[in-house]
This record gives sequence, structure tokens and C-alpha cells, in this order.
Amino acid sequence: MRAGDPPPAGTLLRVEGITKSFPGVRALDDVRLDLRRGEVLALVGENGAGKSTLMKLLSGIHQPDAGTMELDGAALDVRSPREANERGISIIHQEFHLMPDLSVAQNIFAGREPRRLGLIDDRALVRRATGLFERLGIPLDPRQPVSQLSVAGQQMVEIAKALSFDAKVLIMDEPTAALNDAEVRTLFRLVRQFLTPRTGVIYISHRMEEIKEISDRITVLRDGRYIDTLDTPGTAVADVIARMVGREIRTDVRPAPAPTGRPVVLSVRGLSTRRLLKDVSFDLHEGEILGFAGLMGAGRTEVARALVGADRSTGRVEVRGRAVHVRNPADAVRHGIGYLSEDRKRYGLLLDQDVTANVMLSSLGRESRAGFVRDGDARRVATDMVRRLAIKTPSVRQRTKNLSGGNQQKVVLAKWLVRDCDVLVVDEPTRGIDVGAKEEIYDLLRTLADQGKAIVMISSELPEVLRLSERIVVMCEGRVTGVLDNADATPHNVMELATRFGGAEHLLATTGDAR
Repeated sequence: MRAGDPPPAGTLLRVEGITKSFPGVRALDDVRLDLRRGEVLALVGENGAGKSTLMKLLSGIHQPDAGTMELDGAALDVRSPREANERGISIIHQEFHLMPDLSVAQNIFAGREPRRLGLIDDRALVRRATGLFERLGIPLDPRQPVSQLSVAGQQMVEIAKALSFDAKVLIMDEPTAALNDAEVRTLFRLVRQFLTPRTGVIYISHRMEEIKEISDRITVLRDGRYIDTLDTPGTAVADVIARMVGREIRTDVRPAPAPTGRPVVLSVRGLSTRRLLKDVSFDLHEGEILGFAGLMGAGRTEVARALVGADRSTGRVEVRGRAVHVRNPADAVRHGIGYLSEDRKRYGLLLDQDVTANVMLSSLGRESRAGFVRDGDARRVATDMVRRLAIKTPSVRQRTKNLSGGNQQKVVLAKWLVRDCDVLVVDEPTRGIDVGAKEEIYDLLRTLADQGKAIVMISSELPEVLRLSERIVVMCEGRVTGVLDNADATPHNVMELATRFGGAEHLLATTGDAR
């Protein structure tokens, strides 16, 4: 599609010449997009490419500075999310917008509840939700509080809420980030069920195997600009990635063999928790990246949380040969153990604070003088970290919530580099991060290891584990079922160890190009 071309036959949504700027940054520059009736259009690009900004324009959160949008051939000018819903555009955000203390039905129809004699008719509300679930094939109890649902259940509520508006265009932003393989299958079934000659889906994801399966075409953005639109069936993943990042990225790289004789930095023996972990033992050497692989629920994150004192545990932990007692995360930091949570926004960052505050967060005691941190010193430290880690931000005064996911992750890494921890426990380091930003995080972790840092790296993506780890600890149902040197690790033998006590659905979905 070239600028000025007539809309393709059957165009449902057309965006042309869209520009949007914020203070210090042009987020979109002459962007275009067309969504055809009855299709799934994948929207891809690195973090910061402009995907989220474009979706916020379509859903009425922001308004464009220039350009036009059309829905069903009529001009589209929405000034609020409610107006977008009324026009037939629904969006499912990556981060849920649910009220946990209300029921499933109350969340779906909030502000649109059926009433009787001026009061909310709870029976009619439940009947309406039940009918919606039956139509969609979603096995949810409309009376159940959302707080009692799993992450996958909450995702289903978000989908039902979006479809309850009788949407023409459904926008899905990283909808499978927290789903396992069986739940992804359910989601794809709902997507296909939604498609009709009068509807379409814009599907945003960093998971290329999903995009190849669910989409009809792929639109690529890079640095806020439109790059290309490709037919999915005839397009190789490597071609999509090349357009996203403007360079080739190898997915078959393995680390060099580990040198022998390196000192043990972290020794763990018999680590156990009341609910899951059973006698977990391993050693971590100076300059090593030790990967943890396994199915969902295998206990990988629980190992991380036990190591940093977030969960109570028993067992023996030594740092450089000295036994340590870690009762809470503050103890872990004092003993030189830093933790990058899989949920960086909840546990790793103060999103409303600027880059400087977040970079200094774990080092306030060390860097303060008479109980005060000098602003000038803090900004100099943060500026140095921004330079060293190539963090893309207008300044160190930028609020962290305004950075892309990859740059937010770099800020978390910077926080622990300032603290100079010997051990970094990194849980899902590239979750929600695009392919190009992943490469930058990989390079940072490898550089830190080369500088002598000892890194525990937990990932649900087997290609990532194979790409970075010198050795791989495989877990199943709270136990270590094997430790493999990278040279001996294949998807097959990792799978054998990961399924020693259970099923293989989730890890099978992540083997990717790691053959």
C-alpha cells in the first residue's frame, strides 16, 4: 500500500498520514495502516516504534496532530475511549483494567448495568453475562470476584468485556503474554469466532510464531514510521525481523564454552519452600550466566523469590563461601544479590518517578550524605548509566512510565549496576520486549558476565535460555531434574528433563529456532 492509493476492496479501517508528537519526541510520523474486513492484521515493531501510540489514537486516549482515520468509509474522530467503543472500536490492553473486588459480570458491564426501578438488576446482569459467555464459549462464573481468577481468567474477562460492545474492530495488545499454550489455543478460537465480513482484528505481539499462525497480513512500524505491509503466508520470520530492526538478527547463536576453575559466587543447597520447592541445589560461578528452564509452574520464579527472601524457605545459601541468611529482599541486597522481577512495573520500578530516582533506588543509603542525596550527584550517576546502557530517553528527568519496555528494563539493570551486586537474579528479562530490544538486553547480560557478574537467568523461552546460558538447570514440579552444559543441551533433552513429572504443552510452544 502506497500513500495516496485507493483503499483496498473491503477496507474496514484506514489510517493515513498520522503524526503525533509529545514533549521531546515525535512518536508517529506519517504512519498509515489499513485493516480489511474479516482479517487479522498483525502490527509489529520494536518497543518505541509507535504501536501503542497508534492504538491510543484509535481508541480515543490521544488525538492525532495530523492525518486522517476512517471506519467503514466514514471519518473517525474519537475523543474518548467511551466514544471509540460506541463507534465500534474495542481494545484489550496488555495490562488489565479490571476492578478486582467486583464480580466478573460487574466488570464486563460496568457503567452499562441493566436497571430496574432505578437500581441495578443483578439477576439480569448475570443473565446477560451468562449469555455472552455461552456465545463465546468462555467457562467463567459471572458471579465470581475477579480477584479470585487466574491471569488467564482475567484475560478472558477482558476479551468478553471488549466483545460485549458489539465491536467492529478489536485491538489486542500482547494478549498472550501471561497465557500458556492451551490458553493461547482458546484465545485464537475466540479471535476466529469474532471475525465476520463486518469485523477485523489488529493483533500486536512480539511472538513471531503466534503472528504466523493467527494473522493474514503484517504491518511493520519502525521509529514511528510505516515500513511495510506483508502477506503472512508468503513471508519468512527473518524478513519481518529485518524490517522491524533494520538489520539482521541471528537466532542460532550459542555462548562459548565456559572456562574451568572459576570461583563459585553463589552456592545453594536444599532450598525448599512449604508449597513447591523441594531440595533445590546448584552452584553459580563468577562470570557465568546460569539458565533455568522448565514448564509453567516448575518453580523457577519461586527459586528466585526464595533466594531474595521474598518467600520463606529453608536450605543453605552461601555467597563467596560465606553462609548468608536472607529473610527479606533488603537482606539480599546487603549480601550482594540483586533481583530483576518478571513484573518490572510492579516490583522493579517507580513508574511515576524519573529515570534518576529509579537508577538510584537501590543505592540511596550508599550515595546519601547526612541522610540526603545530592541531586547533582544523582543525575551524574544516572546520566552515566543512560550512556553506558544506551537507554533511549529525552533526559534523566523523564518519567520512567513514558519509556518503552526495553528501556524500562535497562533502567532496572542500571539500578543494580549502581549498587554493584555480585549476583543478579534475572526473571524473564525480555518479557514484553521486541526482538531488537531483546538483542540489546542479551548484549548487556553477556557484557555483565564478561565483567565478572554471576547471573541466574530464568526464561520461559527456550531459544533465549540456549542463546545465553553456559549451563542450564532444568526444573519440574519444584525439583531440579537435571543440569546441562550448553554444548549438550538440545530442545529434545531439555524437554525430557522438563517433563519428567508432567506435561509438555508450554515449553513445546517456545522451542522456536533453537534447533
